[in-house]
Amino acid sequence: MPVLSLTDVTVSFSGPPVLDNVSLHIDKGERVCVIGRNGSGKSTLLKTVGGVYSPGAGSITFPEGGQAAILQQEIPQISDCKVFDVIASGFGTQGKDLSRIRNGETVVELDPDAQWKMEQRVERLGEDLGLCLDTTFQSLSGGMKRRALLGKVLSVKPSVLALDEPTNHMDIDSILWLENYLLKSALSLIFVTHDRSFIRKLSTRIVEVDLAKLNSFRCDYETYLSRKADILEAEAKTQSAFDKKLSKEEAWLRKGIKARRTRNEGRVRALKQLRRDRAARKSRAGKASGSMQNATQSGRKVISAENVSVSLSGVSILRPFSIEIMRGDRIGIIGPNGSGKTTLIRTLLGEIDPESGTIEHGTKVHVAYFDQLREQLNGDATVFDNIADGNESVTIDGRSRHVITYLQDFLFSPERARVPIKTLSGGERNRLLLAKLFTKPANLFVLDEPTNDLDTETLELLEEKIMEFPGTLLLVSHDRSFLENTVTSLIATDSIGRVEEHNGGYEDWLTKCQKLSDRSAVPKKGTRSDWKTRPPKFSKKDQQELDSIPEMIDAIDKRRAQIAHKLADPQTYKNDPTYAETSKRELVELDVESDRVFARWEKLEI
Repeated sequence: MPVLSLTDVTVSFSGPPVLDNVSLHIDKGERVCVIGRNGSGKSTLLKTVGGVYSPGAGSITFPEGGQAAILQQEIPQISDCKVFDVIASGFGTQGKDLSRIRNGETVVELDPDAQWKMEQRVERLGEDLGLCLDTTFQSLSGGMKRRALLGKVLSVKPSVLALDEPTNHMDIDSILWLENYLLKSALSLIFVTHDRSFIRKLSTRIVEVDLAKLNSFRCDYETYLSRKADILEAEAKTQSAFDKKLSKEEAWLRKGIKARRTRNEGRVRALKQLRRDRAARKSRAGKASGSMQNATQSGRKVISAENVSVSLSGVSILRPFSIEIMRGDRIGIIGPNGSGKTTLIRTLLGEIDPESGTIEHGTKVHVAYFDQLREQLNGDATVFDNIADGNESVTIDGRSRHVITYLQDFLFSPERARVPIKTLSGGERNRLLLAKLFTKPANLFVLDEPTNDLDTETLELLEEKIMEFPGTLLLVSHDRSFLENTVTSLIATDSIGRVEEHNGGYEDWLTKCQKLSDRSAVPKKGTRSDWKTRPPKFSKKDQQELDSIPEMIDAIDKRRAQIAHKLADPQTYKNDPTYAETSKRELVELDVESDRVFARWEKLEI
């Protein structure tokens, strides 16, 4: 028996249906991935399942009882609230009362038994999700905020959990944690994501949203890709045969009917039906196209950084590092949220002055920069005006093209090209920014989180164009498949500001990290000759102290990351102008405490 049934559901918003008479049944324990192009209705389907939207027709039922809960794509702005309060808010009004009681207020309406059960549920979720319940929500990184919001939707033990782009703005460690958590759970899932590694790891079934219909594939992602290619090929052959027949019948009619025979009248009626069938056929938009314009070849050395360190408002963000980027290098930049990846890029490009060291740019370097905040787009202007600053045409590979025609390469219809930027979805804005960058000849492409919100087709196009690009590439991304397919070396940053280079792609880096982890886990074998230098056995108290040290180090690193993340947010300086000074003192104290803990650890392990 399914845990969720959608039967003949239709959803529309003052236009053609986004979902047209669709049905879907999800069994217990299934993990269903919903895929489709940007704007095809994926999020609409999840919001309909989660009760955010009500269908215009059809029914949504839970045969075994219960309800669905949805973790939406955007992280809400929640102020003056602790993690406990966020998770408890999943209980609705009772959850708010529970938070008030925890804050020392008196609430008479809440049943003591219900209060105890909710407290136990919140504490258990906090433990399972690795969250400190007394931490303020705003101080968390993007990945930890996602965990807290996941705890909120899990608090009511939903029959089906809907996840809309859960990996957006999460670092790789947080994505890996989420994958393992969901795999270990017995949750029934329906989720939307552009992360192909996430799809391959989690999905047990693929549901495609295409032309307002749902197509279900009970298989893994790789099998789906193969079956989909076969379906599209067969569909193209069928449509081609139909169009040839229609063209032939139209030619016959134009020649004129020689006699009014019953057979000829039937042929005319059949032709009219063919015309109606052709008019009713729904056509897919073509695939996105476009290419990166290569400027004149740069010098052999593109960027050289020597003993560079970076501080913002007196707070150290990046420790001293040296990097040499040569022409043709394809470098990925990875690291936890708030570890300084964007700061590193902006420093290398000369937008941020280093605290120490020198940065030199090579000759004839022409940069195209994709910033993750999309600040290069004018939100008040139209799609058309953003491309060519109000001009009617753009020059692509030495050839003039009308802006409307060029935008169609990126799936913007002539009507869509005239709408303001603020009405576009996240995926459409990213496509527009790529279209804008592709109009500029460059030999150094710098892409900061370009994959967020893009559908898989556009992702694959971007991969293809990057591979064809003969220049130099700097890429910040948390998309593991995208990194593996596009870069040949990595720069890794961490929460304490270290910057390290690694040869090879993402999988090579992962293998190297695993080997280092395994090597450090193997205890050093003692020999008979070193008995004189062995220290005496230490006490149980010493052992407990030794066991607690990794947690202490982790807590120090997390606090450093929280401070760095908050310092990178411009809103911090508006809300609290003194924060930079107070955080500087706290970071100094953290450094002193870190040195003390490491020294003690070294002494205890001797």
